[in-house]
Amino acid sequence: MALCLIIVVGLVQIFDGNYEALTTKVVFSMDKPPSIGQVALAFLQASFAFSGWNFLNYVTEEVVDPRRNLPRAIYISIPLVTFVYTLTNIAYFSSMSPEELLSSNAVAVTFGEKLLGAFAIIMPISVALSTFGGINGYLFTSSRLCFSGAREGHLPSLLAMIHYKKCTPIPALLVCCAATIVILCIGETHNLINYVSFINYLSYGVTIAGLLWYRWKRPNLYRPIKVNLLVPVSYLMFWALLLGFSLYSEPVVCGVGLIIMLTGVPVYFLGVHWKEKPKCIDNFIAWATSVGQRLCFVVFPQIDPIEIASLRKSKT
Repeated sequence: MALCLIIVVGLVQIFDGNYEALTTKVVFSMDKPPSIGQVALAFLQASFAFSGWNFLNYVTEEVVDPRRNLPRAIYISIPLVTFVYTLTNIAYFSSMSPEELLSSNAVAVTFGEKLLGAFAIIMPISVALSTFGGINGYLFTSSRLCFSGAREGHLPSLLAMIHYKKCTPIPALLVCCAATIVILCIGETHNLINYVSFINYLSYGVTIAGLLWYRWKRPNLYRPIKVNLLVPVSYLMFWALLLGFSLYSEPVVCGVGLIIMLTGVPVYFLGVHWKEKPKCIDNFIAWATSVGQRLCFVVFPQIDPIEIASLRKSKT
């Protein structure tokens, strides 16, 4: 609703002739021509705002009829969000210069203060509500990453447990909450967005490469949802160019993001690859799991019979 209000007010301003910041003279004026690497980094940073397209994939098990609704949700949401964000940015420039937009800590709030008068209070409230919505989406999906990783044996088994009544992965949520607090205490928001965007795109690219590998090596594997190969190939080409130029223009930022990912390698070898652990470590893990179960009231979820049948079908 807040975005619709911004778009409507902005379009009214443009129709009244307030579109100086949208003229070609202002749009294409710059102190020096940007490099390809800077353009690639701009794409990487802006992708943070559009990263929601991938969230629904993490909770496929909880989506009603995912074979039909998952592709439909993605096909509808990506064009819709792109359309709304484009119109919103055009509306911003109806009353703000590029310099004002870049210097503002909350663009929507600055926009409201300029054009909405007494109703400007709507914008900060809407931004706060939007922030809660974004946090809800991240918590809903990031906890499922820990949950799935633990179920595959890559994380402690406690994280694969859910509340016996609410069916929510409480241990995984608590771990994500603790990790988020630690990260917020040691980094600035702008740098964190760069790190997260780089890590996300690196993960997406590896995932798409794995998809193509399986389509080539195991073409008869059971696939509930299957897309044309042109989609992953096009995405992988764009991904390679984007990350390549980003590494070239900002090697420090991308390097730190890569180091953050590589910190999981020793954890994997110590926690997963090392099978013959001392008995004292196994006893401690069992004790910690038992304590966590009693504190959070969690148990292992029951396996869906339909899921078992599909797994058997994919193996055969």
